[in-house]
Amino acid sequence: MGENPATRYPLLDSIAAPQQIRHFSDDQLEQLSSEVRQFLIDSISGTGGHFSSNLGTVELTVALFHHFDFLHDRIVWDVGHQAYPHKILTGRKDRFPTLRQHNGLAGFLKRDESPYDHFGAGHASTSISAVLGMAKARDLQGQTHACIAVIGDGSMTAGMAFEGLNQAGYLQAKNFLVILNDNDMSISPNVGSLQGYLNQIMSGQYYNRWRDRIEHAIKAIPLPTVSKGVAKAAKWSEETFKRMMVPGLLFEDLGFRYLGPVNGHDVNATSRAIQEAKEKMADGPVLLHVQTKKGFGYDPAVNDPMKWHGVTAFDAEAGEMRKAVVDPAKPAPPSYTSVFGKALLELAKTDDKIVGITAAMDTGTGLDIFAKSFPDRMFDVGIAEQHAVTFAAGLAAQGMRPVCAIYSTFLQRGFDQVVHDVCIQNLPVTFALDRAGIVGADGPTHHGLYDMAYLRCIPNIILMAPKDENELRRLLMTAVYSDRPAALRYPRGNGLGVKMDETITALPIGKGELLREGSDLLLFAIGAMVAPAQRLAESLAAEGISCAVANARFIKPLDSELLCAWAGNTKAVVTLEEGCAPGGFSAAVLETLADAGVVKPLLRCAVPDHIVHHGDPKRLLDEEGLGPDALLNRIKTFYQRLS
Repeated sequence: MGENPATRYPLLDSIAAPQQIRHFSDDQLEQLSSEVRQFLIDSISGTGGHFSSNLGTVELTVALFHHFDFLHDRIVWDVGHQAYPHKILTGRKDRFPTLRQHNGLAGFLKRDESPYDHFGAGHASTSISAVLGMAKARDLQGQTHACIAVIGDGSMTAGMAFEGLNQAGYLQAKNFLVILNDNDMSISPNVGSLQGYLNQIMSGQYYNRWRDRIEHAIKAIPLPTVSKGVAKAAKWSEETFKRMMVPGLLFEDLGFRYLGPVNGHDVNATSRAIQEAKEKMADGPVLLHVQTKKGFGYDPAVNDPMKWHGVTAFDAEAGEMRKAVVDPAKPAPPSYTSVFGKALLELAKTDDKIVGITAAMDTGTGLDIFAKSFPDRMFDVGIAEQHAVTFAAGLAAQGMRPVCAIYSTFLQRGFDQVVHDVCIQNLPVTFALDRAGIVGADGPTHHGLYDMAYLRCIPNIILMAPKDENELRRLLMTAVYSDRPAALRYPRGNGLGVKMDETITALPIGKGELLREGSDLLLFAIGAMVAPAQRLAESLAAEGISCAVANARFIKPLDSELLCAWAGNTKAVVTLEEGCAPGGFSAAVLETLADAGVVKPLLRCAVPDHIVHHGDPKRLLDEEGLGPDALLNRIKTFYQRLS
């Protein structure tokens, strides 16, 4: 690490525009790959970010820029957390010190960040559909550029990917390439029969060699009538041989020309494979199977790709994460995620009908500890949220009590299934929505801001949010034994450090709690905003404003008795929520007051109707008017206008 940074990446630093890579020699491609990988290690060790997945796509990215000009050709990187090399090569290398920071470089592709980012993505499995749309738009406009989807890192387990493949094969889209980045992983190891299938088609390379030799032999036959007969026989032979060597070669059956697999860490072999794909794209869609390894080139990430998927700053030489300084006399409270996982495990020990479900996020949702104790009752369905929801519905229909742990932002992908398969049938599925609210560095695709609005409108569902980690445990039990669909939202990060009850007990559905009496304002808060509301009441009391504080607990059914009583006892109502204002908690409060005929001035403290970018969560809360100082000033101004 003692090298002069000015000479650390000589070839990479010499690139003024990615089009220069089109003219690089084989040796230069290898050197550039090495420098990009070293830059990634040096840069991400300082900022944190998605790490192991990007180390795995270095050579693939370099090879793609060797053959295509992405100012004109189109490329979509599925998920986007494997596209740092793409960003490095498209003029953003110098901005990497700002990665995922406030007003800095986004962690995912972003259309307004660069003309090379043709489509933004933070959720999986969208690339094939998006690129097919781009290809048909190109055709309708009489253009000829290439359209490329890079999918993998678990994204092929989602049904949407196959919907796109199905349509592309049917349309026989030309100049259309799908690159399958096969690294055996999503965030957690891939699950399901598809991964076994990908391992099986390793033998496809022998089939491809055989097919190409037959094609060349047929073309060499001089007599057209003879060659047609031979070609017909060869086609029959090819289909028979293909199914002998590679049973049900799925991609070919869907209408794609399958190429590969190729070693995705041999940049020149990958380059040759891309050149072959480029030649065959003129006749119809091509799927190139590239095998990579998450974390390639950095041993700690290779040995533990899950740990190194998304990292904080780390010591690159030691291979160790830099830990925050913690006062041993004041240990940090447990995270909401870990409290949820342990509470579910505690409930499951006395009820064998409780099962856990996750969509490729067992560690992220805290279900990993449940899986260790009850492996037969834990189901990781891969990146397939729609399937996860309906699978849970099937379990519930047969008397089980499924708990489906999915991040708030990802449950959006299963909305129809929540409505159609769970709520219409009134099935007792519990949705544990981790990462509710503003999550920070991952930005707009990952903020959990919409769940209160998109779930509150559905009949039969119970929607709740705890004020602290002990209440999370109690609301989890409430949800599991409600005999109705229920959703429990809670934030990322640590709890408040409150004392835990020895035994988990349920709470009455639809009943909030009054935490403080007051005569001027009612601060009616939900979830993560309850503790700030209590602190605000203290600050406002010091300025002569008396505030009642209520913890709603339930967004649906809302405690109308508590709300209307204390709205009547005060001059005005202030709602506090870490979610979107349209259709959210404050909308529920307004509707409840209106239905009860209670007319009161109301201040809605919620996230406004706009996209929230990435950055430090506390700073983002301040910008949205939900930080402590902003809230205090807003409420004081609101109260002054009442008098």
